[in-house]
Amino acid sequence: MRQRLRLSQPPVRELFRRATAAPAASARWAAVGRVADSELLWYGAAALLGLSGGRTTRRAALRGAGSFAIASAITKALSQPALRRTGAGPGRPARLSRKGSVAALSPSGPAAVAAAFTIGVALEAPRLGAVVAPLATALAGSRIHRAGLRHRGAVLAGITIGAGVATLTSRWWPVIPDTPAEAVRPRQAAPELPLGKGLFLVVNPGSGIATLPGSASTVERLQALLPEAQLTELSPEDDLPAVLDAAAREAKRNGGALGMCGGDGSINAAAQAAMGHRVPLAVFPGGTFNHFAADLGIESMQDVLDAITAGDAVTVDLGRADPADGSETKVFLNTFSLGVYPELVHAREGLQARIGKWPALALGLARVLTNSRPINIAVNGRPRRLWLLFAGNGIYHPAGFAPTYRARLDDGLLDVRAVDGDASWARTRLLLAVLTGTLHNSRVLTTTQLRTLRIDAIDEDPHFAYDGEVTTTPAPGLVLGKTHHALTVYRPARGEDPWPM
Repeated sequence: MRQRLRLSQPPVRELFRRATAAPAASARWAAVGRVADSELLWYGAAALLGLSGGRTTRRAALRGAGSFAIASAITKALSQPALRRTGAGPGRPARLSRKGSVAALSPSGPAAVAAAFTIGVALEAPRLGAVVAPLATALAGSRIHRAGLRHRGAVLAGITIGAGVATLTSRWWPVIPDTPAEAVRPRQAAPELPLGKGLFLVVNPGSGIATLPGSASTVERLQALLPEAQLTELSPEDDLPAVLDAAAREAKRNGGALGMCGGDGSINAAAQAAMGHRVPLAVFPGGTFNHFAADLGIESMQDVLDAITAGDAVTVDLGRADPADGSETKVFLNTFSLGVYPELVHAREGLQARIGKWPALALGLARVLTNSRPINIAVNGRPRRLWLLFAGNGIYHPAGFAPTYRARLDDGLLDVRAVDGDASWARTRLLLAVLTGTLHNSRVLTTTQLRTLRIDAIDEDPHFAYDGEVTTTPAPGLVLGKTHHALTVYRPARGEDPWPM
């Protein structure tokens, strides 16, 4: 009986011993371990994802990279006390504890990084997460092999930290749903345009469109996809509104549609022309961020091609800004803003591709608040001193400071958010609330949903921004409102309601 007890071993230890006993197995684990110790692996994976996929894949890459950067910083900070306890320092290697090594005293950094990247990617793109998971599992196994089975707690602690960090990023940077914003189909069906016949398409090559070296240009790809479309490529000397107005007029005369390939500012101008001539609009994502196309669920040129070929379309609301002096009405597909918000958007978008959305938001906010001051305006006749005012064309989510997506494109409401400049320590409280993800509960932020909103300048002319484009000659007063179901837009059928209510 005693002999049997001596020979029996816990199943995990026995499996570990068998898996690592052979020299070839040990060599393989060592090679995997060397890869695990280098964070360059994950930077490379993030870069590869960012360059090879669409909007969802890029979001997954950014969240994965941001998550593992934070997890790495945390585990390095936690390891310092352990190193000090072992007497490690410049020129002095760590003194091994009776249990074996410093690995027993602190979480495993490589395991934390692997877990953070994997969970971060999986939050945005579950299928990509499933592809990355086997690599992360192999790296965790290599850490156990190198540190010894008795130190598996350090590896498990690292995995826990990495997974926790990745999950917490959704508090500041919400995960966008896979399904696009809802909308209803138009009462009058949009025309079918096989091969682009009847489509008058304007391409703005200055909107941030990028092509890989040696690949076809955007114009060449669109000509190949839509050989029968009437395509106009803008030059720097062209007046975009005038070109769009002429194209929309021709589309109306021929019973076709207006198309626009560019960023949100270009799509905004196209929406105004399409609404004016009552023709459908085909949105081709050709800018840097393409927020409106993303809410429509359009990620590629092929999505638009499928929609216009089948005549699939929805109707969406347009935000409207009517100047008090009677000048031309401006529209916005996404957002209207004033104060520091336009500056913040540009600062954030300039940093987002390198460090992720939430870090870019925090750093951009700190920069903008340092060099700016609140503005004095009247909101619905009430004097206010504000850092910013944001009005979304429809209700945006989440409820805090970084509105990201809409659930509907035709709810008839303005999503109004304002940050008070009169509150005590408003600047500091604003920054801390954004950093901690608690702005939606902060007293410096006011949120409401309205159908109309009146804005008047008091002692200065604030600059307004429509879909991120800042006006250079703002009007002294504006009335914001909505035009319900104002615009018909192509997008692939997704089970929308058959007609607007």
